[in-house]
Amino acid sequence: MSKFNDILKKDIPTLIDFYATWCGPCKMVHPILDDLKKQIGDKITILKIDIDKNPNVTDQFKIRSVPSLMLFKGGETLWRESGVIPVNTLLNKIQPHL
Repeated sequence: MSKFNDILKKDIPTLIDFYATWCGPCKMVHPILDDLKKQIGDKITILKIDIDKNPNVTDQFKIRSVPSLMLFKGGETLWRESGVIPVNTLLNKIQPHL
């Protein structure tokens, strides 16, 4: 858990995808995040967290629906949103924090 918190405190933005294996819309997010990573590269860290395998983290961030995305930088939550979000919208949300 301390390594996880260290990642969130980095100066490089970290985008967390809270998902579940049984969630249909969650499966749509994976290719969107792959596309995002191709466009931004090493300027961002992307983590995927299975809510069923990590209930403590899910509770910590009060995740109530999946898919949910959260953006962190320097230990602060910069943005969060639930649902499938198009790559261009994600870029617009993340770009100011790079």
